[in-house]
Amino acid sequence: MLKVAVFSSKPYEKEALSAANQSAHELTFFTENLNESTVDMAKGFQAVCCFVTDSLNAAVLKKLYALGIQYIVLRSTGYDHVDIEKAAELGLVVVNIPRYSPFAVAEFATALLLAVMKKIILSYERGLAGNFVIDDLMGANLHGKTVGVIGTGHIGTAFIQILKGFGCNVLAYDPYKNPACIALGAEYVLLDDLLERSDIVSLHCLLNETTYHLLNADRLAKMKKGAILINTARGNVVDTNTLLKALESGKLGGFGADVYEYEQGLFFVKHDKQHPVHEEFLKLQSMPNVLITGHHAFFTDEAVTKIASITIANLTQLESGSIQNRV
Repeated sequence: MLKVAVFSSKPYEKEALSAANQSAHELTFFTENLNESTVDMAKGFQAVCCFVTDSLNAAVLKKLYALGIQYIVLRSTGYDHVDIEKAAELGLVVVNIPRYSPFAVAEFATALLLAVMKKIILSYERGLAGNFVIDDLMGANLHGKTVGVIGTGHIGTAFIQILKGFGCNVLAYDPYKNPACIALGAEYVLLDDLLERSDIVSLHCLLNETTYHLLNADRLAKMKKGAILINTARGNVVDTNTLLKALESGKLGGFGADVYEYEQGLFFVKHDKQHPVHEEFLKLQSMPNVLITGHHAFFTDEAVTKIASITIANLTQLESGSIQNRV
């Protein structure tokens, strides 16, 4: 039985993890995020269980090591919030959730795309004020469009499967060509080719040093005028300042995202009094062709249940020594 400090825990996670655990491990739940000011709360535990809102930088990892932590168990697929090199240097074992419910995020990306293309949110908001004039609400068909998918892992593959059902032409970019995507009819091309040919571009890649600001000024300039960009990957894959300019100039026709470059401290929190956001975020929110949600594409009953069961399985396998680092 491992003693585990579960940081950034929400009520639904406590319920799911406790149900999956069945007393296999000693779980202690903390609502606080793990960071330099809260790391001492990990004293007396063997493992920490973390979410994307936790900061596991070099300073935090050094402190965890000094406190006797052996294992870092992530409740996410992405691990950009962890200094992996420092963890390896310290001998800390890091494991993630390689796959839980790719359809949850893929379906959400599709919902964002349809909402932006069909101007659904704008129509709804106007209706609340009694305005049902549709003159400037003309949308477009998804059927027959060319969609560029950047990142063809589990989520990207599920997204492509959905797109083919809509009758889309799919271009794909990934350093590793996925046979499953080829079988679905996706055409792998170079990134610039994808950007130039796509009516819609959807991001499904991990955030790392090669994908940070992957869509910068030069690459956004290569996109079709009026193209729609969807991001359910990580906010930092897109240069926010350049994105704003592309939207303001009309270069981009729309943007839908469940992530934001500066979302730390903004998402997963209810801000009652003052909205602690960047000016860029306020500008994005004010645009009628932009829809941003609070990083909850993963949040389905099936996904939360699966994340909990894999997390407990990871802990059990770490205890037995049957898995090592897996990120």
